Formats: sequence, structure tokens, C-alpha cells
Amino acid sequence: MMQCPNCRSKDIGKIGSQQYYCWNCFIELSILGDEWTVHQVEADGSLSSLDDIFTAEERKIQ
Repeated sequence: MMQCPNCRSKDIGKIGSQQYYCWNCFIELSILGDEWTVHQVEADGSLSSLDDIFTAEERKIQ
């Protein structure tokens, strides 16, 4: 089962092809290979990458 790399919640919903949303910490996740790419949704609807605050191991899909 997928787990959010930020809060470790399993409350993740699918919002598109290979795109997910964590309903616990409100971040958007995309799958790239076997890793998450993590984005924060800004007030204007744009996305800011959060990949730099997670190690590759933390972003690995388990």
C-alpha cells in the first residue's frame, strides 16, 4: 500500500494518471519510476517542488 513520504499517511487519493493527493498533509504526489515526486499546491494553484527536502530513500514507493 502506498504511503505519503511526508506524513506516512495511507489516506492518498488518485487525482489523475500517476498523480495522487495526500488528504492528511495536502501535498500532491506523482510517480516517476519507483519514486514519488512531491509538490506543494500554492494558493494560486501552481505547484512547488518539495523533492529537495526528501532523500531518494524517503521518496521510494514502498
